[in-house]
Amino acid sequence: MAIRLHLRAFWCFISVLLLTVAMAMVWGPGATARGGSVPLAPPPGTLAVSLHASLPLHITGPKVAPSDAQCRAQIGVPCYSPQEIRQAYGLTPLLNKGYTGAGQTIVIIDSYGSPTLEADLAVFDADFGLPAPPSLKVLAPLGTVPFDPSNNDMLGWAEETSLDVQWAHAMAPGAGIVVMTSPVSETEGVQGLPEFLQLEQYAVNHHLGKIVSQSWAATEETLLTTSGRAVMAQFNAFYRQSTLRGVTFLGSTGDSGTANVAVDGSTYPYPTVNFPAISPWVTAVGGTSLYASTTGAYQSETVWNDGIGSATGGGVSKATAEPFYQRLLPRQDQRILAGQRAVPDISFNADPNTGVLVHLGFLGAGNNGYYIFGGTSEGSPAWAGVVADLNQRAGFALGFLNPTLYALGAAKLIYPAVLHDVTVGNNAQPPIAGFSAGAGWDAATGWGTPKLSGFADSFIRQAARSASSGLNGR
Repeated sequence: MAIRLHLRAFWCFISVLLLTVAMAMVWGPGATARGGSVPLAPPPGTLAVSLHASLPLHITGPKVAPSDAQCRAQIGVPCYSPQEIRQAYGLTPLLNKGYTGAGQTIVIIDSYGSPTLEADLAVFDADFGLPAPPSLKVLAPLGTVPFDPSNNDMLGWAEETSLDVQWAHAMAPGAGIVVMTSPVSETEGVQGLPEFLQLEQYAVNHHLGKIVSQSWAATEETLLTTSGRAVMAQFNAFYRQSTLRGVTFLGSTGDSGTANVAVDGSTYPYPTVNFPAISPWVTAVGGTSLYASTTGAYQSETVWNDGIGSATGGGVSKATAEPFYQRLLPRQDQRILAGQRAVPDISFNADPNTGVLVHLGFLGAGNNGYYIFGGTSEGSPAWAGVVADLNQRAGFALGFLNPTLYALGAAKLIYPAVLHDVTVGNNAQPPIAGFSAGAGWDAATGWGTPKLSGFADSFIRQAARSASSGLNGR
């Protein structure tokens, strides 16, 4: 679920961009703005949406990362650095106090992985002044397949893996990272899901880390079959048992708004949501458009929706009943839920037009370099980094986040000190209806985005209360 803009010579790009904008967006084969398998990035200078809603905007030129000011001046969009995102979401004070995720490990689940993962992270760290992680391991207990640079799907997964690792690390530079790769691509329906479940079970059973980021999804509707319901039930049983061991699961809600696809690539003509975000034991991460200055000063946010196919996922599940913590939502929200699970729970920046920089080194000479990424798969690893920082500060694993999050919301302790309440925009993809943002929780951005300088202590105090009552799975 990543949206990618790759940066190519600033001085040439304006004319390319103008030509590109005049053209319709080009969709990759079977495209559905959804995390997981992604087709090959289009050639430099084209604008396209893939399975991750990747929007490549390629700039070769400088050997180092472009500055946000350069991006705004040359291509008209920001390209946020780790320092800017940290500042905008209030993480800088925590990091300055030494809460960097030290002693924590983030587990990232992807198909295939990236052949240049370690080298790309080293470039990213050098350019942004970040320390190397204490450990970066890539494990493939189910086996591997050779990387094929002509395989669109593998290239897309390599993009996803790069985004996941670089931005989990950006938010928690002191945390270790374990990347678990599958030799099978997750697409739609049950394809790839049994393998992902095995990887997550391996990670938990081998005590590899307490935080699991899942920047992938399958349309719920494709899982409303006998085999699909069985695999969802297996995941949910595993998630529930793992939360009892203090594990936090995060999942991206998707990049197509309410317009998700079937196994054959056709779009369902009614609102749909994605799994595993809809699991009652997963914290679902939606997406916003974040507006901040070049120093990272927060200005405003809206629901991410470009109006032409890409938007934050969000809505109401058909398969999953309303979990206990969402029963704390007020009557007007209960009318939307109608007894079912709704997502997202929280959000993070996701708009490629307010995107973040990622270094890719596997695309070949002339194409390697920095790209601007968006998509809700920016949010899942970034929130995983945040949880690592909070775990360190708390002195215990926060585990299942949702009971604490909704308890704070019900007690009206979230705004304005703890979270940004995103109240503008919707995730509709006409003619398919969507959900509008509003005061408090909504099915477009959940409870909103973090104000971590205030969020940390409030959340930790409430999490301790939830832990004492057994509500957060600890």
